[in-house]
Amino acid sequence: MSFPTQRPRRIRGVSLLRQMTRENQVSIHDLIYPIFVVPGQGIKKEIASMPGQYQYSIDQLVQESKTVFSLGIPAILLFGIPAAKDEMGQDAYAPSGIVQQAVRALKKEVPKLFVITDVCLCEYTSHGHCGVLKGGHVDNDKTLELLSKTALSHVEAGADMIAPSDMMDGRVGAIRKMLDQHGFQNTPIMAYSVKYASAFYGPFREAAQSAPQSGDRFGYQMDPANVREAILETKLDIEEGADILMVKPALAYMDVIRAVREKFDLPLACYNVSGEYAMVKAAAREGYLDEKRIVLEILTGLKRAGADLIISYHAKDAAKWLRESPETESAISSDRLLKISP
Repeated sequence: MSFPTQRPRRIRGVSLLRQMTRENQVSIHDLIYPIFVVPGQGIKKEIASMPGQYQYSIDQLVQESKTVFSLGIPAILLFGIPAAKDEMGQDAYAPSGIVQQAVRALKKEVPKLFVITDVCLCEYTSHGHCGVLKGGHVDNDKTLELLSKTALSHVEAGADMIAPSDMMDGRVGAIRKMLDQHGFQNTPIMAYSVKYASAFYGPFREAAQSAPQSGDRFGYQMDPANVREAILETKLDIEEGADILMVKPALAYMDVIRAVREKFDLPLACYNVSGEYAMVKAAAREGYLDEKRIVLEILTGLKRAGADLIISYHAKDAAKWLRESPETESAISSDRLLKISP
């Protein structure tokens, strides 16, 4: 029998060579941990649909953030749930708003942690939509005014970067103008450039208490069937001054991550969202999947697709696993038996 000259197994058969030639590797420094803050004291309330994730009062948020930072995770993405909601989402841009208070506490107690704040109105409006309603529809341009005020209030409180997630047309440009006018030219914007109207957000809406009271978000979030539109949305955000791009969700949208990566050179983040997290947790609980192995495989896949940064609820666990096994060799090649065979 004649064998080929090229034998890829020569490399695969040696652990050290596998590590040396690995094309994509997940680093702890790639990870951003999303976290929810609520009014009150001494609150750490588990989110039923997201096991291991919690709503924290500010005092508990500070302690959790110290843990996150001690694991080597460099950044958090902060979401706020206000004490009261109204049609205009006023707590989003109030100087005494929950996020603004939380940012000030974090920058005092964990100053080296990089704090990114989500900028949207959905958690703050009584109707649950991401902007001001007019005639049953979100008024794009009126919403821009409030988003800009929100972003400015976050930065004035000490936020290191803001991340607008509302999907209004022109919001990156409006926020950039507002920040520049107030002397924050060096504050970066991580734009949710490509955000789909996805069923994968279900658990998040419990966590952030942000489900729409009527209608849906298809009028401003993207159709999951579209890829060319993702390129257009990204191009517009870059023209308006975005510093970092984002694709959300991640797992079912790796082709979109790749398309954006190949077209544009700015840093690219992806959001491994609540529904993706919840599915893994549920399957692992039943013994259908090896949680450690599958999480690290998912994160590696997102890096392979082209993401530079990964926002993930798995970040704390992943950081622990990566520190235990920096090359992820033992995690990815584990042969541990499961209840259901592959």
